[in-house]
Amino acid sequence: MVKLKYTEYTRVYIIIEVLTIALMWCVGIEFASIIMIVYLKTVFVASAVFLFSCCDGETAIQSEHIKMNERPIIGILSQEQDYRLKDKYSQENFMSYISASYVKSVEASGARVLPIFIGKSRNYYKELMSKINGVLYPGGNTWFNQSDGYADAGQHIYEIAQEFNDAGDYFPLFGTCLGFELFVIMASGKDRPENRVHCVAIGNYPLMFTEDYRSSKLFNQISKKSADLLEKENSTVHHHQFCIVDENLERYNLTKDWRVSSHSMDNQGKKFISSIEHRRYPFYGVQFHPEKPAFEWNKKNKYLRSRDAIDAQRYFMDFFVEECKRNSHKFIDEKEETDSLIYNYKPYYTGAQGAYFTQCYFFEPQMGH
Repeated sequence: MVKLKYTEYTRVYIIIEVLTIALMWCVGIEFASIIMIVYLKTVFVASAVFLFSCCDGETAIQSEHIKMNERPIIGILSQEQDYRLKDKYSQENFMSYISASYVKSVEASGARVLPIFIGKSRNYYKELMSKINGVLYPGGNTWFNQSDGYADAGQHIYEIAQEFNDAGDYFPLFGTCLGFELFVIMASGKDRPENRVHCVAIGNYPLMFTEDYRSSKLFNQISKKSADLLEKENSTVHHHQFCIVDENLERYNLTKDWRVSSHSMDNQGKKFISSIEHRRYPFYGVQFHPEKPAFEWNKKNKYLRSRDAIDAQRYFMDFFVEECKRNSHKFIDEKEETDSLIYNYKPYYTGAQGAYFTQCYFFEPQMGH
């Protein structure tokens, strides 16, 4: 369909109106009546054109005015060294890590990765976030009550992202499993009991979509094939001992800010929230692990690895990377950017040591500033 610009609409409209006036005059309609008819038509047509231009597609307007960043960099938050990994690398001075499957997942969707270190000042996080385009909170195995760790860093990042977005600076966040839970706990307020419940969710489950899930930002672009697979197959990977249930949102009056788009059932039949998004900020969370089927290879885990299943899991990081492309932050120069990327660190083949993760990046205390 060919779209006319407003100037083209105007020219066509004027020509039609001149011809209409001439025709009405020739058939003997009074001049005053002609003027009133033209006036009413002008108001009607102008209103119709305005509404058509708005409804023609909000995304069309956005695509004209938002220049997409085709070289996005996403920060992945590190976390305290997993006790299962610490035992296998007892001689090294590793204090934090990132599972390489998150890095590969982001890269596969068309973005680069920067590690974000724990135990830093708020200024460190704010300065870093002014140069990157979004942050991924990975899943893991750490507690939220450890000082200067994953939760404290996550709190700084969450609050700074709110500040950016309130100022009109579009800055997305995505939380997986533990990161998803942390979003809800942070939104519940500081110095309050952890707003989550115990559950037994070890396995692969289908999603139970809400009736209006298609109108959510997270799922409004998903293909029918992928949505059907997520809903009908045991395709989403869960590995968590805590869950967020609907009552957690209701108890802290969070439903006004957070929207649920799917649930799942744990091994004991407990219904918990599987995907969520903020109503005002570009913050998204999933309780499951979209990164695992394509990049984690521990034989104990029986993941659905068909082509369609991998495509369905890829959807989530593809979505997040597209969100991050709407942010235009960048480094001061190419050297600063190059020195900050994950390529400066080597992944360890932890799977060969019998670890749960196939590969990990490890970081020492002095890394970062």
